[in-house]
Amino acid sequence: MALLSEDDPPPYIVHAAVRPSPFLLVADHAGRQSPKRLGDLGVSPEDWERHIAWDIGIQGVGRALHERLGATLIEQVYSRLVIDCNRSPGHPTSLTPVSDGTAVPANQTASVLCRASREMEILHPYHDRIAAELARRKTDGQPTALIALHSFTPRMGGADRPWHVGVLHHRDTVSARIMLDLLRADGDLCVGDNEPYVLTTTSDYTVPRHAEAAGLPYLELEIRQDLIAGRGGQDAWAVRLARLLPLYWKRLEEETQPA
Repeated sequence: MALLSEDDPPPYIVHAAVRPSPFLLVADHAGRQSPKRLGDLGVSPEDWERHIAWDIGIQGVGRALHERLGATLIEQVYSRLVIDCNRSPGHPTSLTPVSDGTAVPANQTASVLCRASREMEILHPYHDRIAAELARRKTDGQPTALIALHSFTPRMGGADRPWHVGVLHHRDTVSARIMLDLLRADGDLCVGDNEPYVLTTTSDYTVPRHAEAAGLPYLELEIRQDLIAGRGGQDAWAVRLARLLPLYWKRLEEETQPA
């Protein structure tokens, strides 16, 4: 039996480019839908409002940034509690049994078949759509930087997290250095370098699969959720990133041009 019914939304939304842009925007945790056949997964309504269910505020930032840059945006629709689309298939936390102290009963008892259905109907279609977009851009000879948009909770494991924004990176240290410099130059931000998370080939999936494997430049940005919980903060961060991303691209081109 299929996991998604006719009444369920597709696993992703594509906001098509309205003008040429070197950026492909992706948001792995933008949505918090759950298939009707899974219901609430045994998680309370209050917990569905928390960061464990989605990246609070990042949908609004992504859509506002899409409008300002004109770049394609691909959003994941389903909650990270259903399946974390920034984890590789079979990863221990892709169907998390407990998230920040909250049990997810349906994940604790999920069968192998249930996991396979979530991967086949949600995870793979989302990543296949990103891959198709990148393949089209390559065929068209369109230079591309993948911009992965995320947000993080201000407090985790009993500890405050002071950063306003973090730049996560692994192999592409050039892009990270440029963006770190640009963000710090704004003067009003506490900027994390691989904080509050470290990007690795096992902790993440989207960037390693689509950017690092293809040798594409990328940025994985984490914005603190209390700064973008409302529309005003979302628009403000979209304005900031719409100003800084073209500067990043210009500097990247200058630094990577053949001598």
